[in-house]
Amino acid sequence: MFADEGACPTILGSPRGEEGGRAQTQVDFWVFAYGSLIWNPGFAYLARVPARLGGYHRRYCIRSQIYRGTPEIPGLVLGLQRGGECEGVAYRVSGALRDPTMQYLRARELITDVYLETLAPIETRDGQRCDAYTYVADPAHEQFVAEDDDEAVVEAIARASGISGANAEYALNTAANLAAIGVYDALVERVAAALRRRAA
Repeated sequence: MFADEGACPTILGSPRGEEGGRAQTQVDFWVFAYGSLIWNPGFAYLARVPARLGGYHRRYCIRSQIYRGTPEIPGLVLGLQRGGECEGVAYRVSGALRDPTMQYLRARELITDVYLETLAPIETRDGQRCDAYTYVADPAHEQFVAEDDDEAVVEAIARASGISGANAEYALNTAANLAAIGVYDALVERVAAALRRRAA
């Protein structure tokens, strides 16, 4: 179960890390997860709670050439695109761990600069509002793809694998972990269901 998140702190500093003072780094902050960070955050946190991000929706729109694919056989992973809303998980992280946590996230998420680090408003399931760091797809990047054909998405995911494992594992884990917190994302579930059928 999720820990009690406590009050949403005010986040200080810029998304690119220009914190400018020791006092700022001690303020707890939030990270919003919509894909693999939900089930594999890789950083220490104080609380993990369901939350909603307004103004963006989740899509399979990033060609993965390292983690879940290769340049020769790229996979597809999730990114945030403008419009709508997205339900996922918010992590509250100790301000004392701001620097190492953000360094870790930037090394992981900005490895090819296909994502834009963004500070955006979220609302936790019990109604608390605060800002959280998240990673939005850059539509100008060469790895961005506007793919609306479910069959093409499934085909790309089914055949790709990278240094973090099979792309299908990523898709199935994301669907399962969203379901575990009571979140239904139609696209994520359609893709996962198609992958299960192929495996059967």
